[in-house]
Amino acid sequence: MSTRKHTALPKARTLIEALPWLTRHHGKTVVIKFGGNAMIDEELKRAFAQDVVFLRHAGLRPVVVHGGGPQISAQLDLLGLESEFKGGLRVTTPEAMNVVRMVLAGQVQRELVGLLNEHGPLAVGMTGEDAHLMAATKHYADIDGERVDIGRVGEITAIDPGAVHALLDDGRIPVISSIARSSDEEDAASTSSGASGVFNVNADTAAAALAAALGAETLMVLTDVEGLYEDWPNSDEVISRLTATELEKLLPDLASGMVPKMRGCLHAVRNGVHTARVIDGRVQHSILLEVFTDEGIGTMVVPDANTIEGTA
Repeated sequence: MSTRKHTALPKARTLIEALPWLTRHHGKTVVIKFGGNAMIDEELKRAFAQDVVFLRHAGLRPVVVHGGGPQISAQLDLLGLESEFKGGLRVTTPEAMNVVRMVLAGQVQRELVGLLNEHGPLAVGMTGEDAHLMAATKHYADIDGERVDIGRVGEITAIDPGAVHALLDDGRIPVISSIARSSDEEDAASTSSGASGVFNVNADTAAAALAAALGAETLMVLTDVEGLYEDWPNSDEVISRLTATELEKLLPDLASGMVPKMRGCLHAVRNGVHTARVIDGRVQHSILLEVFTDEGIGTMVVPDANTIEGTA
């Protein structure tokens, strides 16, 4: 009996450490952008699904937004279509847009919904096209001050979160592919291609816009680094916490891959989201470590002190 008590005690302590965090986050909406290694490594995928289901059973309201860059590139290669990037964004021809739509909604989303639903009838997949969730207009890349056409790449103009609220109120976990309908009526009505009327949207940007529209407590962005480095590449010291203004000053000097993630975090905290966090998706159960432990991991962005009083 004493041995059983002894082995169970550390588990009890771990659960108790989570209690203040459970109390603080109960009933709150958390938007999680799923990407990087976490979406291609089998063990990390399963750990991610477990974390999200745990959040749901712990009384939070998780929403998952995903892209699928590696999977899209692989499918384009398979079909003999070129993967070209300009200004850090994928050039998306109508043919490529059909592949993007197929891979995101038909492959990546389906797999993630399946992993989540191994734990019960929880996850529901949708895209930004469904129930007019996301509307976008054509986005042009800026290359050396020149406006460059990169095809069916969109910039979000509006979010209608009604369907997501309904799913959350029903206890479901929405899993959303970052595709948006066109806000241009003429473009939306065009039938010259299956890709007409829809846009490929950066998943970091989509997650941030949705977090703001939902009034989420937290935006979490999974990435393949430990967080935002203080002086990369000279130092691998991670900034654990910074304000919106501090982040804005750092943006011009960030590595291109981090820019949409950190811009998303900035947009979120400037539009009502209490905290935005960039966390290392290569670490198993990184979401639980971030939400339910004192240490946390990664980088947390908070609003400026005069924006939201009492933000932790």
